[in-house]
Amino acid sequence: MSSPYNSDMCPLPVSVAFSGPDNTGKTKQIGILARRMGRAATSAGPLDRYDPRWAAIRAGGMARWWFETGPVEEVADVLATSYLERSRHPFSAPVRLLDRGIPMLEASAATVAVREDLGAAQAADRARLLLAPYETDLRTAEEGERALALLHCDDPEEGTRRSLAHEVTVTEIYAAYQRHLHEQINRLVDDGRFPMSIRIGDRPTVAIQDEVRRLLAALHPDVPGAPGRALAGVHVTALGGMSESGKSTAGEYLRTQHSHARLKIGYLIEDAADRAGIHDPYRLGSVVQAELIVDALDRFCQAHHFLDSVSIESLHDFDSTAELARMLGAQLTIAYLDASEATRTRRGTAGAQDVADRDLAKSARGANKIVSIAHEVIGNDGPRLRLERRLDRIALDRLWPEHQPCTMPVNALGLPVHLESYLAEFLDRTTGLRPLIDLLAVTGSGARGKYQHGWSDLDVLVVADTSSLDEMRQILAELEAELGGVKLGMTVLTRAECRAGAVTSRLLHVLALIGSGALVPLWSTPGLALPAPDAATDIAVSLRDGIQATIEVRRQLLKGAPDLRDLYKVTALLAKIQLRFSGIECPSDSDALTVLLDAGRQDTSVVTTARTERPAAEALARLVLQAWLDTLPGETR
Repeated sequence: MSSPYNSDMCPLPVSVAFSGPDNTGKTKQIGILARRMGRAATSAGPLDRYDPRWAAIRAGGMARWWFETGPVEEVADVLATSYLERSRHPFSAPVRLLDRGIPMLEASAATVAVREDLGAAQAADRARLLLAPYETDLRTAEEGERALALLHCDDPEEGTRRSLAHEVTVTEIYAAYQRHLHEQINRLVDDGRFPMSIRIGDRPTVAIQDEVRRLLAALHPDVPGAPGRALAGVHVTALGGMSESGKSTAGEYLRTQHSHARLKIGYLIEDAADRAGIHDPYRLGSVVQAELIVDALDRFCQAHHFLDSVSIESLHDFDSTAELARMLGAQLTIAYLDASEATRTRRGTAGAQDVADRDLAKSARGANKIVSIAHEVIGNDGPRLRLERRLDRIALDRLWPEHQPCTMPVNALGLPVHLESYLAEFLDRTTGLRPLIDLLAVTGSGARGKYQHGWSDLDVLVVADTSSLDEMRQILAELEAELGGVKLGMTVLTRAECRAGAVTSRLLHVLALIGSGALVPLWSTPGLALPAPDAATDIAVSLRDGIQATIEVRRQLLKGAPDLRDLYKVTALLAKIQLRFSGIECPSDSDALTVLLDAGRQDTSVVTTARTERPAAEALARLVLQAWLDTLPGETR
């Protein structure tokens, strides 16, 4: 590819021609890019502005002229003259965007096959013959363009089907035209006439725009490339609902608890319109309003390239929302907050009539119909806590991928025989034809082959519905004697709590270990999928446990005779959390303590005696506590 700069290292102007079959989004992609680039780009506009004969052709019916009444020589002449006049037309912007390039002229001319019943190869020859008088000028014009083709796919038959699927009505002759057009464009792609090409498939508009920009960024420095690509990696939660349904409350919760940037749709539309010189954007069509929203989001996210989540409120128009969904695809979640009229009237501070008037204005724009295309409908007549848990789940479903855990046999843990027998019996009683539980995993030292009799507890995580508690309590009571005095620490969570992240930081860490495969359960109901919290969240929330551990360490040190076991274990927990912030995961208590002391160039021999000797345990606790305090401003030894 030639350099986009001249000898003085100034960028050269460039013309980019978007070609492709009907309904591949050429015009929309040009519009989005032109609006995003502002004065740096200009759209050449429709082809029919470059030949005065188009006015009469439109008046008599474009389809009739193309397929029936216009002599094929005239069709070729009008097309060629328009293409050539457009290529000669001066432009001042650094980048000019063309809807259909010179190779498309040849493909369009080849659709004469519909009228003359020609095969693909014959149609190509006929097109070249019709365009022969303009050959030299067309070659020059094509050399001045950078050609980009948008294709549905590589198969002309499938591409034709996709193009026709966008039409409300399809005549036999138009379907034949589309088949020939696809065949000719694919031939030109194979012949290398389109150095750049994109298969759009089922991807949304912004994904295609992202690829367009990545291809064109090398042609001119004014084309926005990374990190200014089309909302790449950013998820948008769009909040809809009638007046006083809780949209603002939801937006603020997503901002404060899930780090979403919170934006108003009115601001986005008006900002983009102001940049484009549009004085009253609300008088424009719904499609253009959606494009303005995306344009403003694109600019905002480029300026704040660290963002990965944005919420926008409030969805005000059904048609623009539907277009927004088409443009953003899977990057958009439409959340509709649904509350009864009585609830909304009660929440309104200006009286019932004010709520009714605002509802009327929203309904006129179809805001009440957005519920029919929402990805999430949130009933918001209840307490705020219920709303927040639904929002948690919406946010975390995207951030925490679901994972179907593997399982392993009880005897793989290396536990004492009586504990293996206990777990086997418990599983036998709770996982029969009507399972009481969804999952069982041993955690703590028992899960890592580090169990020590007389020192370790048997820590177990169970995922089960609350309705199973009574039967499980009975089973536990009947099996208690088999524990042989070992302390059982059983934690029960529901699936809903796991998916909403309504768990303690230590249990979130367990879910993260299960999701990564570092902790393998003993049993899981077939098909069970649990969220796998990401490492960054796991580390961040463990800070709470670190704070609590420092408090407990000092409580133990204040006792006349601290419990050596409790002091050792809480000291080890504090060490593990500090190491986690350095990217080191040490499940073993002794390993974590040794690694932390070694990193601080402290004597590690104290670790081996801290379990049995009070002075060593207290010295170890003070060293680990001081390592934590050294991370705080103002702390000195």
